[in-house]
Amino acid sequence: MGRTMQVSDSVVIKAAALAIWEQVADPRQMPRWSPENTEARTQSPERPLAVGETFEGSNRRGPATWVTESVVIESEPARRFAFTVRRIGPRSPVLAGSNATWSYDFEDLGSMTRVTETWTDDRRGWPDWTAWLFDRIVTRGRSFADFQRLNIHRTLMAMKDDFEAGR
Repeated sequence: MGRTMQVSDSVVIKAAALAIWEQVADPRQMPRWSPENTEARTQSPERPLAVGETFEGSNRRGPATWVTESVVIESEPARRFAFTVRRIGPRSPVLAGSNATWSYDFEDLGSMTRVTETWTDDRRGWPDWTAWLFDRIVTRGRSFADFQRLNIHRTLMAMKDDFEAGR
C-alpha cells in the first residue's frame, strides 16, 4: 500500500472570505495560527502575495528548527491561495527539491466562509520505504499525512478562534 499524498480539512468561520484570504495570502500572518510556523519574511510590503512571489518561513517542531523558501502558485482574492515549498534547510533554505504544496480554498457562505486547508506531499520521487522511515523519525512515529492532518486541524481551529474574536 502506498503512502497518502494529500490530506485536507475544513472549518466554517464567521468572517468574510476576502478578509480571511487577505490575511492568509500574507504569509507573515501564519504564525498566529500554525503550530509549527514561527515567522515568515517577504520582500514585499505588508499585503497579500501574488503568483510568482516568494517568501521564507521559519519553523519549529520540538527542538528541531528549519527554514523554507516557498513560491506562490495561486492567489485569487477571496477564493484561493497556494504555495509550494521549493527549498529547505536547517538555518537557510539551501536544499532545493520538491517538498510540499499548501493550499487554502475559501467558499463564501454569506456571512461565513468555509476554509479548506490542504497539504500535498510533493516528494513523489522518494521511494515509499524512504519516506516511511524519514517521516517516522521527524514526526516521532507518524506518517507525514497523519502528522499534517493534526496540524491542519490545529491551524484551522486557531484561525477560526482568531477571526471570530475579531482580531
